[in-house]
Amino acid sequence: MPRFAIVALSAALLAHAVPSAAQAPIDTTWKRGGVCYEVFVRSFFDSDGDGIGDFNGLTQKLDYINDGSPASTRSLGAKCIWLMPVAASPSYHGYDTKNYYRVNPEYGTAVDFKRMVAEAHRRGIKVLVDLVLNHASTEHPFFKEAARDTLSPHRNWFRWSATKPDIKGPWGQEVWHKSPYRDEYYYGIFWSGMPDLNYDNPAVRAEANKVGKYWLKEMGVDGFRLDAVPYLVEEGTTLAGTAGTHSVLHDFAESVRATAPGAYTVGEVWDSIDIILPYYPDQLDGYFAFALSDALMDAVRTGSASKLLAPYLRMQQAMPAVRWSPFQRNHDQTRTVTALGGDIAKARLSAQLLLTLPGLPFVYYGEELGMTGDKPDERLRTPMHWTRSKAAGFTTAAPWEPLQPDSLTANVAAQANDKASMLNLYRKLIHLRSSNAALAAGELVPVDASNDAVTAFLRRDGANVVLVVANLGTTPLSGVTVSSNQGAVPIGRFATRDLLGGAAGAELDASADGTLREYVPIATLAPLQAYVLELKAIRR
Repeated sequence: MPRFAIVALSAALLAHAVPSAAQAPIDTTWKRGGVCYEVFVRSFFDSDGDGIGDFNGLTQKLDYINDGSPASTRSLGAKCIWLMPVAASPSYHGYDTKNYYRVNPEYGTAVDFKRMVAEAHRRGIKVLVDLVLNHASTEHPFFKEAARDTLSPHRNWFRWSATKPDIKGPWGQEVWHKSPYRDEYYYGIFWSGMPDLNYDNPAVRAEANKVGKYWLKEMGVDGFRLDAVPYLVEEGTTLAGTAGTHSVLHDFAESVRATAPGAYTVGEVWDSIDIILPYYPDQLDGYFAFALSDALMDAVRTGSASKLLAPYLRMQQAMPAVRWSPFQRNHDQTRTVTALGGDIAKARLSAQLLLTLPGLPFVYYGEELGMTGDKPDERLRTPMHWTRSKAAGFTTAAPWEPLQPDSLTANVAAQANDKASMLNLYRKLIHLRSSNAALAAGELVPVDASNDAVTAFLRRDGANVVLVVANLGTTPLSGVTVSSNQGAVPIGRFATRDLLGGAAGAELDASADGTLREYVPIATLAPLQAYVLELKAIRR
């Protein structure tokens, strides 16, 4: 089936997948062409020499993320940052919250946090914080109280059983755990240190809304990334994606919009498109598109373009592009370079595709340098590499986690002034995405290539058109043609300019019905290379 034929099929499938309820309009001002940058504060920059990154360190490095100047290419140009958990927690990662109203003291004070938010806003950077509503910590005072005393007013904030139910989690894990205080069991889907909150209790729902209001109003954040949202409510042996879960998300999102109408919420639903779609359209603003990440990484890894565009087209048919977020890897996954076998050329190509395809993309810190990392999780979240010096400029002390062995080359100082570096490729792509109308908000129009190793697509916003052609293979390809359905491009003759700085492509003649017919954009496509060709009309 030609790739451009997928659109009609996607529309038919979606008719059965998406609820009909409507959602209030979403503020798209910063999201049009925007890119978000995921930061682990602990690993970003240490300002006080204790080996742990902190809020003041992040503030010092905000100009690296976005210096606030649209014309500058010295910063990445990201429009928002997502901070992994910053609330008080007994663990290094922070996903077990013991106080939802206090920042992690290892990262600084509430004053430090608010100063960082203000400085981010001064540069045009929105701040999203990771909000963990599915579960708390066993160190949370409400859990301790409820575990000790069956008459506690917070007893029903968690789930208890006198005997251990014969239920396993989705990965075969134990989900009922022995209480440390009494002869009974409590429910926690991820880990014994993370007891799930009971959202059948209206008081828990009210508290979640209160927590959201606190961070929006008192701490000044611009929204939330919500962790593990499918698991909020269990119904019998169904542990994920229940009607109760959708109800909680709807109510929380409504509370956020009432508190701060411009706030943005993005959820983690680590599953297929079929599973994600029911979370639209009237719950959170957006969700991470794991299927798109998998399709992107698989295409680059295998050198086959055949399955790359289908999930993007399906999401495009379902929702506006600002409502779904593609990415390469995140803090739970093997880093991109490592996942691609250490092949920097493939990692560059992956970035080129991520940042020219639609959606609201997220970039994990260090990916722009080609940092490596594999499981266990601590090794996916190692300190950022700033310089070639001891501890890579992250700290003057011993870092909380040893550096990756590539710190001498995959660092900001080594790449900042190298026009051919990975860092400057990301800078160029992110700024292009923000400034070019077609890449910022253009419709994805699939184009059929004559070789399976080549992906080709158009991004079209009115008369603004960009053609992306990428050779996913490891050998040069000559004479590759691309063809489209009718109406794909405006009628006329066009010159082409490679926005990444390569040689211009061949002139393009669109037929009377706007069809591309066996057009050869580049005589020889270099291996593992994308060409981002802007179309400029010569005559119409």
